[in-house]
Amino acid sequence: MRPPAGSLLIAEPFMEDPNFRGSVVLLCESREDGAFGLILNRPLEEKVCNLIEDFPAIENQVFYGGPVQPNTLHYLHQRGDLLPDSIEIVEGLYWGGDFQRLITLLDTGQMMANDVRFFVGYAGWDGQQIMDELAEKAWFVGKVRAAYLFEEDPTKLWRTVLRHMGERYKVIANLPDNPRLN
Repeated sequence: MRPPAGSLLIAEPFMEDPNFRGSVVLLCESREDGAFGLILNRPLEEKVCNLIEDFPAIENQVFYGGPVQPNTLHYLHQRGDLLPDSIEIVEGLYWGGDFQRLITLLDTGQMMANDVRFFVGYAGWDGQQIMDELAEKAWFVGKVRAAYLFEEDPTKLWRTVLRHMGERYKVIANLPDNPRLN
């Protein structure tokens, strides 16, 4: 069964693809003709205020959203009530919306910097590709919690999500970073 929007794809521990090894991907859109997601646990050294001219002086770190179109900016947030055209992924978690309004909300303090997370690039799958990867057991499928984005340490997210998925996954979460070296 195709995982719906709001699902997490958690890379299995032996994932070979360096773009996704150790990653946790939020599916923002999942349809028969393809899927769109953002890697949640790859912080970059860059700040969003340094990437966009005339952006409010907020210190939000930018995340690597995936290898597709790395020159694009995407954002997830908690304030769909304030941001028109946002798409609700799951309750309390929104994707996109009116970017000019976002800038105004951040600039005037109506929306706090910790209510939004920015990503460059995205992860994308064509048609049946995501189903093929699931059949190959490249991913575990889990459920997103807004806390994963706005409260958890992103560098520990892979292990955190697996621990929340139950006993079977707790064992996997405790594997060393490179099990082949043991």
